[in-house]
Amino acid sequence: MRRVDDVTGPGTDEAARTALADAFEHDRGRLTAVAARMLGSRADGEDAVQEAWIRLARQDAGSIDNLSGWLTTVVSRVCLDTLRARKAKAEQAWDDAREWVVTADDESGPEGSTLVADSVGAALLVVLDALSPDERLAFVLHDVFGVPFAEIGSMLDKSTDAAKMLASRARRKVRGQREPVDRRRERAVVDAFLDAARAGNFERLLEVLHPDLVWRIHTARGEIVRHGATVLAEHGRRGARVRFDARSVRVDGRPGVVVRRPGGTPLVVMACTVVDGRIVEIESVTDPARLRAMHLPPRSA
Repeated sequence: MRRVDDVTGPGTDEAARTALADAFEHDRGRLTAVAARMLGSRADGEDAVQEAWIRLARQDAGSIDNLSGWLTTVVSRVCLDTLRARKAKAEQAWDDAREWVVTADDESGPEGSTLVADSVGAALLVVLDALSPDERLAFVLHDVFGVPFAEIGSMLDKSTDAAKMLASRARRKVRGQREPVDRRRERAVVDAFLDAARAGNFERLLEVLHPDLVWRIHTARGEIVRHGATVLAEHGRRGARVRFDARSVRVDGRPGVVVRRPGGTPLVVMACTVVDGRIVEIESVTDPARLRAMHLPPRSA
């Protein structure tokens, strides 16, 4: 491990500062990777690393025995503070800063495995959001980056055994939320929903929607949350009078739909959660700016 004495050495204050900056740049890539995994986006990760640099510039370098370890600890604590603030604000798993990965609902062909890998990677970020901040830190630092539990415990002001328990709980949650699902059965349920909506079949819509459905709509003015199957079924019945082009897609690994106007302009992207043969939750993005930012599959022929 690199000691500060090794990178600063003798010389003027300016030379020492330059050497310290070089040492920081040497670790920047690793620190950004840690922070990005912790926070769910590279932009947030870069912000956390920049905050670590600011704190390093204010620190007496001679008091740091292990620069790499010190930086890892500082970045991790910055991330922990950010995650705790998110929890305090009761943020939804869907983050405005996170771009949905929308892919064609076809895993065959040479690009299939890459598309699935992209969606699984994005879906893992949603799984990580289900962890508490302490669990997430323990899981990411130890299982992804191999940081010893003793160091993790010190960051969290907990014992080594407590850090091990946090990581163990996180692993169980991750495994539990990533159990294999029958993708074809999920798709069949969503396709049945689409067919019923096209036909304006109110009764059929109620059959495929869970009575306690949660419908989250991300608009240009903010999020709207509606509850109950009847509200969406009535919306679908009325929508049958309007011409639209709907295509099945995968959204962060979930079955979804892209709806376009006749001219091809995206109108809405929907991500569905299916449980026991019914749709229990739908997230819809209608904000034109967010839709333009998404990389959507081409229109169906």
